[in-house]
Amino acid sequence: MTEFKQGLDKMQPAEQTHYLGTLPSQLAATSDSEKLYSLLTDYNFIEAKLSASGVQALIEDYDLATSPDIISDQKADQLKLIQEAIRLSAHILAADKSQLAPQLIARLMRFESPDIQALLAQAKHQKTPWLRPLTPSFTPPGGRLLRTLTGHTDWVQGVAITPDGKRAISASSDHTLKIWHLETGEELSTLKGHLTYVNAVAVTPDGTKVISGSWDNTIKIWDLETGQEIFTFAGDIFAVEAVAVTPDGKRVISGSWDGSIKVWDLTSREVIFNFKGHSSFVQSVAVTPDSKRLISGSGDNSIKVWNLETGKELFTLTGHEDWVKSVAVTPDGEKIISGSYDGTVQVWSLPEQKQLFTLGKHGSFVQAVAVSPDGKRVISASGDKTLKVWNLETKEELSTFTNHIAPVNAVAVTPDGKRIVSGSSDKTLKVWHLEIGKENLSFARHDDWVNAVAVTADGTKAISGSGDNSLKVWNLKNGQEIFTIRGHQDWVKAIAITADSKRVVSGSGDKTVKVWNLETGKEIFTFTGHTDWVNSVAVTADGTMAISGSTDTTIKVWSLETGEELFTFTGHEDGIKSVAVTPDDNRVISASSDNTLKVWSLGKEKNIFAHLWNVGVKNQLFTLKGHESWVNAVAVTEDGKCAISGGRETTLKVWNLLSRKEVFTLAGHADTITSVATRGNKAISVSDDNTLKVWDLLSRKVVASFTGDSALKACAIAPDGVTIVVAEASGQVHFLRLEEGKESLVISH
Repeated sequence: MTEFKQGLDKMQPAEQTHYLGTLPSQLAATSDSEKLYSLLTDYNFIEAKLSASGVQALIEDYDLATSPDIISDQKADQLKLIQEAIRLSAHILAADKSQLAPQLIARLMRFESPDIQALLAQAKHQKTPWLRPLTPSFTPPGGRLLRTLTGHTDWVQGVAITPDGKRAISASSDHTLKIWHLETGEELSTLKGHLTYVNAVAVTPDGTKVISGSWDNTIKIWDLETGQEIFTFAGDIFAVEAVAVTPDGKRVISGSWDGSIKVWDLTSREVIFNFKGHSSFVQSVAVTPDSKRLISGSGDNSIKVWNLETGKELFTLTGHEDWVKSVAVTPDGEKIISGSYDGTVQVWSLPEQKQLFTLGKHGSFVQAVAVSPDGKRVISASGDKTLKVWNLETKEELSTFTNHIAPVNAVAVTPDGKRIVSGSSDKTLKVWHLEIGKENLSFARHDDWVNAVAVTADGTKAISGSGDNSLKVWNLKNGQEIFTIRGHQDWVKAIAITADSKRVVSGSGDKTVKVWNLETGKEIFTFTGHTDWVNSVAVTADGTMAISGSTDTTIKVWSLETGEELFTFTGHEDGIKSVAVTPDDNRVISASSDNTLKVWSLGKEKNIFAHLWNVGVKNQLFTLKGHESWVNAVAVTEDGKCAISGGRETTLKVWNLLSRKEVFTLAGHADTITSVATRGNKAISVSDDNTLKVWDLLSRKVVASFTGDSALKACAIAPDGVTIVVAEASGQVHFLRLEEGKESLVISH
């Protein structure tokens, strides 16, 4: 126990809070650099301060020590890494302070500094059961990402930043706008009033008003300070796709789904002009710095330039091969930047009325473009989940930002040009350094969502399957990638491993099931017959059969010896999301989008009527009803007595397979449950709420949890009962160990 911890434990709670609040500033004021550095690298202090004062107060303590007058550069660098790690995890720690140890370990493990390693060693001494990361599987500090803002419950469609650079405003498909403090990441207020998707947002140049456009056919003007709605532009408006404010702050421009552009007087609240010239929806509008010209981008693949004084169309720019989704104007008013669904970012001369060049191309549609205040850089946001920064003079791609897990729909630059804020379909906003930080911090991962994981029975390897169409084989002991298996033509959705640990079975969006040699990575069989995505696969314990479940509503049973299809189970009314086999190899349990689970016979039971089952009832034994929405996942306990299922309802159901009844429900997740695994009297579940939970099936309680950076899609438990492998939508595979804490905790097996 550290000296700090011993002293703290002797204090009353009120004394502790005061002490934690004042000690860092006192040490900084007296330039006691050694004690200040020792305090800020002490896990006990970090944990206590987080608990007493919250994450932002903790982050601010590190600002006290960044002055070279107080602490040497080398030590200041160590403190910056710790501070940045805490900031990267701020949205997670604000929701669950118990995640401090795993967050620090996974973000800082790669740094060899003795002081950081000593901090992490302290973090491993937890009182209660917890999940310890075995590999550095989170985004580390030192990169471009500064922090993540969470709170929206649907896609973020638009972002604007106040002229003072202190606040960001986001527009979302969840029908709201949110105002954020950019320095602290705090959500300041939520603006409610729109009836459906809010697609666009802008801020007046004086920073007092927010303008929003929605598919509810209205434009709303809000007071930024109070969050109150001031008034609404309505009537003769079709679904609003874009809004902008003139730099003189006098007019609002809206672009609509009906192809029209309206110019409104912000004082009189009247329509000044109604531009009609586009033959398709208007996706984006921007105004030149002199407030004299308007630029619009449309679904008719064109850009139009309009005179805001006369109301006349000046000219049309053509060259994009698909929708023009976003337009921006350089600060000198000379160039137009456009982003299109054709994947390109193009630059146009406004005086010369022509295309100058193409900056580059994304791997998918370009959703948004922005220009830095100095006019030298262009930032583009894309459906390929990345942002790219381009040098407008050299046409060079400067950097790519990768941390969103879904299309990036919006981007804005702070007035000082130092940070950018992006909004995504992953429901988050992210704040990035535009200038400093390393671009790609390398660690092995998939290039798309990880949808499936499995562990070999001998406990030596883990296998993951991804939306990048590949499988990766990992060393379970150290989390190192051994090799990658390629061959599927679409997402790998499911993985199962034979009991001898020699073969892997994978199911894919390409409608096939493939069997691979795990030693060589060579394909052994391809099973064809499904007519839609294969979402789940399982293997019988004797290694003779593979079972696959598909969106085509069927379950197929295949011979792993001959490669033949043995039979098909039909009976579900919607797609199969998951399949599991009972330990005795007699039965298959399927989970479906029709809200049910079904139990089927594999025909192996010693029963004189066994041969009649396929004819009489198509092997279907019974149906388990109780879920009110899609069932995504099912697992069977090791004793074969119970099944555990989860889906869109956020709860897990435990079923007795003998009585065919629901025994109890496990509640605790806040979003769709994506995967379940069991071993002994424990179950683990992962969810789109970014969490993994370990459940004790006897006490029916959560005994440990882990929070990822994004949605968790699959999980598996190793034979040792304590090593857990988790698949994340970020492309990352987490390797965790269930640690006992003070109490003994092992998943018995």
